[in-house]
Amino acid sequence: MITFTLCLLALIAGYFLYGRFIEHIFGPDDRKTPALTKTDGVDYIPLPTWKIFMIQFLNIAGLGPIFGAIMGAKFGVSSYLWIVFGSIFAGAVHDYLAGMLSLRNGGESLPEIIGRYLGVTTKQVMRGFTVLLMILVGAVFVAGPAGLLAKLTPESLDVTFWIIVVFIYYIFATLLPVDKIIGKIYPLFAIALLFMAVGILVMLYVKHPVLPEFWDGLQNTNPNAAELPIFPIMFVSIACGAISGFHATQSPLMARCMTSERHGRPVFYGAMITEGIVALIWAAAATYFFHENGMGETNAAVVVDAITKDWLGTAGGFLAILGVIAAPITSGDTAFRSARLIVADFLGMEQKSMRRRLYICIPMFLAAIGLLLYSLSDKEGFDMIWRYFAWTNQTLSVFTLWAITVYLVREKKGHYFYVTYVPAVFMTTVCTTYICIAPEGFGLGPQAALGVAILAAVVAALWFSIWYFKTTKKLW
Repeated sequence: MITFTLCLLALIAGYFLYGRFIEHIFGPDDRKTPALTKTDGVDYIPLPTWKIFMIQFLNIAGLGPIFGAIMGAKFGVSSYLWIVFGSIFAGAVHDYLAGMLSLRNGGESLPEIIGRYLGVTTKQVMRGFTVLLMILVGAVFVAGPAGLLAKLTPESLDVTFWIIVVFIYYIFATLLPVDKIIGKIYPLFAIALLFMAVGILVMLYVKHPVLPEFWDGLQNTNPNAAELPIFPIMFVSIACGAISGFHATQSPLMARCMTSERHGRPVFYGAMITEGIVALIWAAAATYFFHENGMGETNAAVVVDAITKDWLGTAGGFLAILGVIAAPITSGDTAFRSARLIVADFLGMEQKSMRRRLYICIPMFLAAIGLLLYSLSDKEGFDMIWRYFAWTNQTLSVFTLWAITVYLVREKKGHYFYVTYVPAVFMTTVCTTYICIAPEGFGLGPQAALGVAILAAVVAALWFSIWYFKTTKKLW
């Protein structure tokens, strides 16, 4: 428990120390925000800061900090380190600066921000890439909560019934003004999710289970260690609990509701650190579960159900499961909402009219239904969609980090661009290695994949260095 406690304290300290440092680099001021200058009653609506934090936290949470952390715990104490260092130095920095750039540029969607700093061609690619990712998120985050709801309700209300219900909810949450559904129910869902995390945290100290420590070594404890090396598999498995490109697609939703730039650190940086804490708690709880029951269990939902019922009792377990159900649903609906806004920005189509919202949403929903039907008809379908989602998600974070790095250089922030340059190079290596080694990618051997990835990182670093020296001569 010593290592777990130190990691928990490090996450909290990271918010106050490194978070303030990153805020200083950006330099928030008192200019009017898009929520005040572009109020439209649909997407640009001023909301209280505490409510924006709750919505942002749920938007970015999804299944990642729970299911991803549980599966990542099989890799041993390395998972703790990735959650801590990833959250503080990569994920929270990525989320904060992406959100603040949207806030300072009229609530721009992520592809527009990336295009602003990486060029028109990259912007066009990112428009299609990001919308595809959002539809994948919507499809992935339907079946999971529907299955859990089916277990909690009578047999007549089966998985198919709940899939339909969840999808209908997605439609309304995507189309209606942000304060009508999202602004009202998200705080309640957030309370359930945070109750679950706090409850498990308290029980960790009550039960005081034997957990791995730093001095035990960083060896890969996964039973399939030969096929699943720590690098890059763990760094993709634990995505939302460390760094996730999906987060940057959600930040513009809240950037359109904030009334001050000075609220950015608690909303963007703070939500990511909170998610990291949730991921760390579940990684520790899962480590205890695997120690007691072996690592044969591959269904993270079974682990969640067993831990919550055993540690929190029937009532507490029920509330905890509601939190687990709420997390993916609230990421799925805002994924569709984000996709609508990305397409609207690209087409220059105003969104005050319900008719214009439907023009965008109907094709998007049809595509998501197609993916969902495929995942349900083929037993391997869901796993395949999830793996592609995981890779596209982390690849998006790479483009976002490079775009922010270019911004920091152009704004004459000195050598502070390293705060995103280092994570950008690292995540470039992770994503390249993963797509080279994964069966759905090129299927190369570990050594060959790593060689290709290092080459890709070196090329990216050299390309940036050449651009940097050319640009700084002009700037200075």
